[in-house]
Amino acid sequence: MSIIRDASLSAEGIKKIDWVRGYMPILDEIEKEFSVTKPFSGVRIAMSIHLEAKTARFAHMLKMAGAEVFASGCNSLSTKDDVCAGLDSLGIEVNAVHGCSDREYYDHLKTTLSHKPDVIVDDGGDFIKLLHEECPEYGANLIGGCEETTTGINRLKAMERAGILRYPMIDVNDANSKHLFDNRYGTGQSVMDGIMNATNVLIAGKNLVVAGYGWCGRGIAMRAKGMGARVIVTEVDEFKALEASMDGFTVMKMSEAAELGDIFVTATGCKDVIVKEHFLKMKNGAILANAGHFNVEVDVKGLEEISAEKKNVRPYIDGYLLLNGRRINLLSEGKLVNITASNGHPADIMDMSFSIQALSCLYMAKNGKKLSPGLYATPEEIDRKVAQIKLRSMGVGMDELSESQKKYLNLI
Repeated sequence: MSIIRDASLSAEGIKKIDWVRGYMPILDEIEKEFSVTKPFSGVRIAMSIHLEAKTARFAHMLKMAGAEVFASGCNSLSTKDDVCAGLDSLGIEVNAVHGCSDREYYDHLKTTLSHKPDVIVDDGGDFIKLLHEECPEYGANLIGGCEETTTGINRLKAMERAGILRYPMIDVNDANSKHLFDNRYGTGQSVMDGIMNATNVLIAGKNLVVAGYGWCGRGIAMRAKGMGARVIVTEVDEFKALEASMDGFTVMKMSEAAELGDIFVTATGCKDVIVKEHFLKMKNGAILANAGHFNVEVDVKGLEEISAEKKNVRPYIDGYLLLNGRRINLLSEGKLVNITASNGHPADIMDMSFSIQALSCLYMAKNGKKLSPGLYATPEEIDRKVAQIKLRSMGVGMDELSESQKKYLNLI
């Protein structure tokens, strides 16, 4: 039985799911095959993922392929109650409520894991953490799973290095069909959409500071530049800093950028990227947003400690009056701005990511028992298949190597 806010919202949720379906042709093609062959028959899949329309479409596709699916959120503010109700009406157990407390959030995750899944889809690594630390008994039947975020992959790599990772996991995040498109184009568009939706400020002419120049940071910087912002990048990696500079962006330390920025966006996957010393240097009215998975990049506790007042000034915005008399505006409590204050990544982009996930789940269900615990790259044939279907859906043609060319390149 689902734990959701209001089952009567299901009609609105179904509308949203049906809308994104029209922009997810790769999943449609895969579903046409899988709904006949039922490759997931007898497989229990548990998902901890942003519960909105695109992920609901993914979950329903897995059900149509024969899986028994159980879903929970990975961020309380990104959960859409109407979509949860819609999924519930489609026969999928959902345990998620928008705006729930941290304790409720983890209770929902545990309830979902209590079904002892065969395969997990993790988004950020909270499932894996619980299965290793608090409820290992729920992993009794677990073959393995997939992780699609940079933050989650960092967690898994740390566990693998420490020798404590108990299951094989597929690194979906680093598949070419995922990070080159989802992280860059999806994050770039959705973050700017979230900032504009929350603030209604003009981007052109503003100094916009992007912390981190990974694939997500690249996308944010690219979109902000295209909208007329003067983009400043901060980095801790020499090569990424050099790349950002050669891409035409100003690169400097956060301690310097803090005095110049009008809008700040963190996209590092690390903690304490913007802290007290930076807040105190910022302009009156500076806007802070986070695009990393967890709300640890902006030191919210430190911000509260140097503030005389905090109040909600607009949906998704908390205004802080600092002791020095300046005001700073924090979006979405420092949580993922692109999916809490807006609609998340476009359906066209998530179609690629969730198709990678679906095919990787099937690979794990079939092969996971033969794999040792560890982090595995997405099989190349899966990655290429998704790219090929995407190109076909776009009507894009491409050349093929001749036999003589293959021999010249030593491919045969």
